[in-house]
Amino acid sequence: MLKGHDPLITVKAPGKLYIAGEYAVVESGYPAIIVALNQFVSASIEKTKNIGRIVSEQYHENSIIWRREGSKMVFDNRDNPFHYILSAIAITEEYASNLHKDLGLYNLYINSDLDSADGKKYGLGSSAAVTVATIKALAKFYHLPLTKDILFKLSAIAHFDVQGNGSLGDIAASVYGGWIAYHSFNRDWLAVQRRQTTLMDLLEKKWPGLDIELLTPPAGLKLMIGWTGSPASTSHLVDKVAMGKVKDHREYQVFLKESKACLKEMIKGFHDQSITVIQNQLRINRKVLKKLSDFSNVLIETPTLKEMINDAETAGGAAKSSGAGGGDCGIVLIDQNRPTETLLTTWQKKGIKQLNFNVHNVTEL
Repeated sequence: MLKGHDPLITVKAPGKLYIAGEYAVVESGYPAIIVALNQFVSASIEKTKNIGRIVSEQYHENSIIWRREGSKMVFDNRDNPFHYILSAIAITEEYASNLHKDLGLYNLYINSDLDSADGKKYGLGSSAAVTVATIKALAKFYHLPLTKDILFKLSAIAHFDVQGNGSLGDIAASVYGGWIAYHSFNRDWLAVQRRQTTLMDLLEKKWPGLDIELLTPPAGLKLMIGWTGSPASTSHLVDKVAMGKVKDHREYQVFLKESKACLKEMIKGFHDQSITVIQNQLRINRKVLKKLSDFSNVLIETPTLKEMINDAETAGGAAKSSGAGGGDCGIVLIDQNRPTETLLTTWQKKGIKQLNFNVHNVTEL
């Protein structure tokens, strides 16, 4: 990979899982709890001459989704990681130019362990992690000043420019690490600011609604992750819920209110170091999401996820789907003193794979 004598810069960004607050978090100021995991996208960059390359082990055969609008062919780039990489490069080089850095040629190598061995997505936020990793690598390459807050804003802008929906909570988890309480900012405001404000001013401004708090979990709290083996597309599920929101506005407002109340109590459970409170609120959040699923006709909890959750509850844990649902992962919060061997055996029989990942704390950039 390394040619000549130029040093290879390598950085990494963790993947994430949502614990609670999904779907509501796309609305400005609504909270979610997210955790960063010790599975990473790594980005390596080296100076080159004449021609630069972007190489990814995972994505060399990536397909592109498109649809027809009249005679026009419209591409959906939201599940194509190369678009996030290119957007991350564009925003970081705009930042570099503003700081009067000379732009260079380079090879950028992307590697990910956020997918299964056969290339299926676990749902760990690979598009966010690849965006964050690309920006971190380029910031080192160009010797750019970078705090976690600036990294978050650059990554959020780059990701938003491609996806256009979602809360950007997975970006926050990838940047700040650990367990976080995330209140999303106003994306309509960002869309207007992108047209009206310079990048440097946007990095300086306070973003309305944005709040990121690092949480300390109770010492005995154990996180278990079960993967159903069927990947889901977050952006498409969020689109469908947005349609349900328009159709049944009153029900949607009730959902938002209940989700916010639940998350407020759960965050308090972290402050008070109470496993019981956190578990109870996780169960309530599952019920709140079930109501959303019913009125929006979006399948959040698949039959396999339901079985995974029921088995975990039998073992004394609190469990629910993670993220957009529709497949991917379920999470279990359980007291580490409770035995889990029977649960894991049951999962195995049903084809549910335990992902043996740990929480990753980001100490430095």
